[in-house]
Amino acid sequence: MPATAILPPSSALPPAPVAQLHDEAFDPSRLGAYHLDILLTEGHCRLTVREAARQKVVVLEDWTLAAASALPALAAGHELLGRAGWAGVRLAVGGGAFTLLPAPLFRPGDEAAYLGLHYTLGATEQALAYALPPGSPAHELVSIFGTEAAVAEWLQATHGPTARLLHHTSALVAGLLHQRGPAAPTRQLYLHLAGPELTLVVLGTQLEFCNVFAISTPEDAVYYTILVMQELGLNPDQDTVTIWGDLTSESAIFTLLRTYVRHLRFGSRPFGLQYSYRLNELAECRHFELFSLAFCD
Repeated sequence: MPATAILPPSSALPPAPVAQLHDEAFDPSRLGAYHLDILLTEGHCRLTVREAARQKVVVLEDWTLAAASALPALAAGHELLGRAGWAGVRLAVGGGAFTLLPAPLFRPGDEAAYLGLHYTLGATEQALAYALPPGSPAHELVSIFGTEAAVAEWLQATHGPTARLLHHTSALVAGLLHQRGPAAPTRQLYLHLAGPELTLVVLGTQLEFCNVFAISTPEDAVYYTILVMQELGLNPDQDTVTIWGDLTSESAIFTLLRTYVRHLRFGSRPFGLQYSYRLNELAECRHFELFSLAFCD
């Protein structure tokens, strides 16, 4: 697996572009014809621009970002992030600061208390809520998550009250539900790798499991994968496991995983969207969470 750069939280390291892929058909003078989707994960700010009429991704950018709180500074000098007038804006934040709560138990205003049972908010953080997709195996769940207050304030001040802020696991689940379709197959385990974070989701007739694990070695990824499979009664020799994220078939994590999981496969991009030819250079398994923001309300 390619080495992951761990960026120190220093203002001495300005944001830098890792990738900037723009389709020539994108017209930045007509922002109202496009959706802006943003994903903040450790060390990165990734964004897409999606044409509303054709549901086509026409821009994908990947920027290094020392911390989520640096997003407003990046946006101030960015040609797209800081501009208002989009048809819609969705922003997902990464990290393990989240929990899922049955919707009947959720009371607006108590987000910090719910999250406090699992995570201690920092002085600059706040707790927010997002209801998972209606009419799905996850429709009776509410995601409670923590984020930098500066990110939430910037999003509302720049893009207005209709802009949506959610946890990256909600985008992942929405994408998985869309990918599976209404005729859901048997319960399966899905993996998503983003730098030092491994997200595991088990879907059957309901959302059975969703968690984020901090990993530092390929062995960590194997350990958590096999542990979850054993705990939920899945068989590494028989059950299919699908994986997305920042890896290739030559990555150490994938190589080690497939010695323990017989039916390990790469996932594809979300169905139902179109993708500019400029994205052809990217592996199909990359950016699934970012693309899946298209299916979040």
